[in-house]
Amino acid sequence: MSVLENITSEYAIALEAKHGAHNYHPLPVVLSKGEGVFVWDVEGKKYYDFLSAYSAVNQGHCHPKIVGAMTRQAKTLSLTSRAFYNDVLGTYEKYATETFHFDKLLPMNTGAEAVETALKICRKWAYEKKGIAENAAQIIVCENNFHGRTTTIISFSNDPVARKNFGPYTDGFLKIEYDSLQALEETLKSNKNIAGFLVEPIQGEAGVYVPSEGYLSGAKTLCEKYNVLFIADEVQTGIARTGRLLATCGNCSCTDKHCSGTPEVKPDILILGKALSGGAYPVSAVLANDQIMDVIRPGNHGSTFGGNPIAAAVGIAALEVVKDEKLAENAYVLGELFRDALNKFIPTCDLVKSVRGKGLLNAILINDTEESSTAWDICMALKENGLLAKPTHGNIIRFAPPLVMTEEELMDCVSIIIRTLTEFKR
Repeated sequence: MSVLENITSEYAIALEAKHGAHNYHPLPVVLSKGEGVFVWDVEGKKYYDFLSAYSAVNQGHCHPKIVGAMTRQAKTLSLTSRAFYNDVLGTYEKYATETFHFDKLLPMNTGAEAVETALKICRKWAYEKKGIAENAAQIIVCENNFHGRTTTIISFSNDPVARKNFGPYTDGFLKIEYDSLQALEETLKSNKNIAGFLVEPIQGEAGVYVPSEGYLSGAKTLCEKYNVLFIADEVQTGIARTGRLLATCGNCSCTDKHCSGTPEVKPDILILGKALSGGAYPVSAVLANDQIMDVIRPGNHGSTFGGNPIAAAVGIAALEVVKDEKLAENAYVLGELFRDALNKFIPTCDLVKSVRGKGLLNAILINDTEESSTAWDICMALKENGLLAKPTHGNIIRFAPPLVMTEEELMDCVSIIIRTLTEFKR
């Protein structure tokens, strides 16, 4: 008999509490099935997924094309390591680099691995191409960033929960205010050892902070002026989430009317993950042109699983679904509807201060302190009403459904959110 038969939510939660490390604080719902925009718990209750595994499931749960590609490849050849070539990786690299208009792709598995990879590439470029003295390179990052939780990455985090008691920390990073071109230029001007500027086009984990119009293009211009690499972490914002193929807007896949007036910003180094996997299998990547990527040579960097045949097959299918089903366009249209509906409701509700976001990456700011439980309690109420979301930073609730959602489904979700907020008692 399978050990998973007849499991209850209460028993599953108790098992994790006893046998698993307590490194997460999940909403108390135990999911056992997913399809499209829906998930079901072990008791059979159906929910709208309004988090999409932090934007890893942009193409919807168990998309048949992605699952089909994964299972076919798994039955043929799953792993070779990079000690040998495989017959899928090159095809994937060609498709992805042509999609995003870069020369080269370095395949990895997780978002944090991809960020670490980009940092290494940037530093090596600084020493070999820019001429910075070895071990002197600095990389500019933004306050309230979230790029992962590896030792190097938390070294430039200002989140005490992610950082405290994990030192000593890695040197070589300078933190500046997000969405401030003045802070960026002052730092670039005062330090000749800057190798790169690492930035999220929208700070997702910090509460879906969208920068001012012109910030990204201005930052790219400054990087060019001071011969510094512009590194875009699009692990969460990329692959159509914000209504464009990339939040940086370079090579966007949506129609002209959706992008009119928005300048293109092409990163020097692009970091992708999450939805590159379609939620099916860990896939991440770093993309750059030859003059940057050619600093990486055999033995400099690698991963046993990075670029494995299953990941390559999944990556191709995931990108094809985004293109074929016009998910960037759908995210743009539905995002406009979502924010418009909530902006009409918010003046009637003293519980919510504002809604912000782009495409289908949005958040509402709850009228309470970060230390309060109000946002968590609202998410618990949403769960009871059939919609799953999660707070971030205490008083912010992030809303990010799969991009395959229809307008009818979205408006049903809006109704659930408005009803829940209206009925909520502190």
